Amino acid sequence: MGSPALSVPTLNSLVRTAGHEVPVVVTQPSRRAGRGLRERMPPVGIAAEALGLDLYQPRSLRGENAAERIAAARPDVIVVVAFGRILPPPILTIPRLGCLNVHLSLLPRHRGASPISGAILAGDETTGVSIMLMEEGLDSGPVLAQARTPIAPEDDEITLAERLSTLAADLLVDTLPKWEARSVEALPQDEAAATWTRPTARADGKLDWTEPALSLWRRVRSYAAWPQAFTHWDGKLLRILKADYVDSSPPGPPGLVRALEGGRRPRAIAISAGRGELLPLVLGLEGRKALPIETFLQGASGFVGAQLETKNGFSSLS
Repeated sequence: MGSPALSVPTLNSLVRTAGHEVPVVVTQPSRRAGRGLRERMPPVGIAAEALGLDLYQPRSLRGENAAERIAAARPDVIVVVAFGRILPPPILTIPRLGCLNVHLSLLPRHRGASPISGAILAGDETTGVSIMLMEEGLDSGPVLAQARTPIAPEDDEITLAERLSTLAADLLVDTLPKWEARSVEALPQDEAAATWTRPTARADGKLDWTEPALSLWRRVRSYAAWPQAFTHWDGKLLRILKADYVDSSPPGPPGLVRALEGGRRPRAIAISAGRGELLPLVLGLEGRKALPIETFLQGASGFVGAQLETKNGFSSLS
């Protein structure tokens, strides 16, 4: 059971690497998206069809006889990777080996819907994946296995998701036979150490220039896939896709854009924050493709010296 692209490596590893029989793949219904509102199948559904597997796309797990449909496949275990819905008790009790959730954090840290963004936003130096025996609580079940990976300064939501999804696939394939043989122990989580993440909203990508540059830099990295960090300039949405930061005292009010290199054609800029400055590296103006900062500046007359909007309006130069 899974939906987004980060679920696909686990499915491929179960079938191609470990040779397990997957009698049914359950994913979210196809939805219309894009400019043409074409119906798009979740990446896991596409992968399932490529593997020649039976695909089931229920609109609800509590209706449509979903439990009966899944039980008919007679699964020994149900593997869940970012499926996007909570499993009701009738499904949790189907497999003899239980339902195993592959969660992309080191539980109990960063439970919930956005563990990758949560780890970057929190400034964690290390994250990882957890194989958890599911119960009715959200990400609260006992943990069978974990694997760790460092979070590098150049990591963002995209690169970290790719690495974690591969790590998760390898860990699950290694853990499944041990779980069946009962050679691994399901250890309860420390509830006192639990932290939570919520589903990402588009508003999370909006940059408030009164925040410290460190926080803005983490936000750029945390939402690199969606909704992407953004601000507004000259009445248009401006995406900041990659950036660095400095923690020195800003030379102007929050949101002020200044050239880092002199001359008639600046090649780099800094944007003042509540503390420090954000150094954009890749920018995308509404209606245009994203460009490296030097190329962007060649066609952005008036950007240097602009005052970008803060959360509560525009900062005063006085």
